[in-house]
Amino acid sequence: MATVVLVGTLDTKGVEYGWLRERLLAAGSEVLVVDAGVVGEPGIRADVPRAEVARAAGADLAALRSDADRGAAVTTMAHGAAETVLRLYEEGRLHAVLAVGGSGGTSIATHAMRRLPPGVPKVMVSSMAAGDVSPYVGASDITMMYSIVDIAGVNRVLAPVLANAADAAAGMAKGFEARPRALVPAELARTGRPLIAASMAGVTTAGVDAARARLTELGYEVLVFHVSGAGGRTLESLAGQGLFAGVLDLTLSELADDLAGGILTAGPDRLTAAGRRGTPQVVSLGALDMVKFGPLDTLPGHLRERRVQVHNPSITVVRTTAQECAELGRRVAAKLRAATGPAVVCVPLRGLSTLGASGGPYHDPALDEALFAALREGLRGSAVDVVEYDTDINSPAFGRAAADRLHRLIGAERAPADAGRPPANDGPRALRP
Repeated sequence: MATVVLVGTLDTKGVEYGWLRERLLAAGSEVLVVDAGVVGEPGIRADVPRAEVARAAGADLAALRSDADRGAAVTTMAHGAAETVLRLYEEGRLHAVLAVGGSGGTSIATHAMRRLPPGVPKVMVSSMAAGDVSPYVGASDITMMYSIVDIAGVNRVLAPVLANAADAAAGMAKGFEARPRALVPAELARTGRPLIAASMAGVTTAGVDAARARLTELGYEVLVFHVSGAGGRTLESLAGQGLFAGVLDLTLSELADDLAGGILTAGPDRLTAAGRRGTPQVVSLGALDMVKFGPLDTLPGHLRERRVQVHNPSITVVRTTAQECAELGRRVAAKLRAATGPAVVCVPLRGLSTLGASGGPYHDPALDEALFAALREGLRGSAVDVVEYDTDINSPAFGRAAADRLHRLIGAERAPADAGRPPANDGPRALRP
């Protein structure tokens, strides 16, 4: 029978977890309760008591209590809960995990959830879910539900929210039990067609779609990541785990947001994991002609004199300046120079996005050239090949050419070592795809 694992602090949320357990049992699920509390007495009986959770983290529960350091205790119990749910999953005793909590409980439970492979059902009901949930979700597939009210007793507002969460977890668990087990990244990398990571935004979709279609023809499975900040972080996380045979990083707008204060940054480590791992990568400059901000009425005043476009009601974009373009070229070059594996940069000379193509509001060859010139200079004398194309990034021919280059890099890596490296880059080459 499908089993839902409940992870929570039973000293503060015993009533709520007791209610969830009864709801899950009524739905036909088996239930295992993991207690990650420390201080007070548990409100209900746990199947995995808190002392066992502490031991899973290499700690002693009595010592945690005597130290009276809440932050350290939460961190320790989060590690212990993670080890516990992973063990239950590996033993075939976990088909979904469900939790409720405030800031501390959410931190503990989601830390545990993130240890589980993608595809294992994970549901978190939290009073924190209406804000920035990126620290809780990370690169995982956690389903976050806002509790509306604080989780302090089951009342007429919270009860239907908890019921929905329990019913969802029970249904997910049943479906998951009937499917093959989720694979951890290392297993995903070894099974089926080789995996490729690709980065895409709405303004680079046509080119990336053409590349994806070509790579599929060549025998790969392509995972496309939306460059939304979270998407870039997820790509980096999975690339760092060695999941991909190659990375087709055609869209780098998160770097522009990181430089210029946009809202969709993936942080300063974007465009580093594949290089650090030695994974073959083909990179382009997609959407570096823009920085993304929130709704138009939230745009800072000093940016309103620049070229502004409303992308949708939630996103406003601003054209990058010559100074920003040059700095982005230097940053891309520095990241790729540090790569330990083969890398190629494909430069679309006629536009970096739908907005930047000929006739678009961001079409500005002089600004693009500031980016290209800094990139060329930064990569001069390196092992990174720069290949320039007389087209824009959304040309299907450009996408196919980039895909073919990545295919050749991957093949070269699998060949004898002396046959696999690109030649030193002594300058650009202008080509038509």
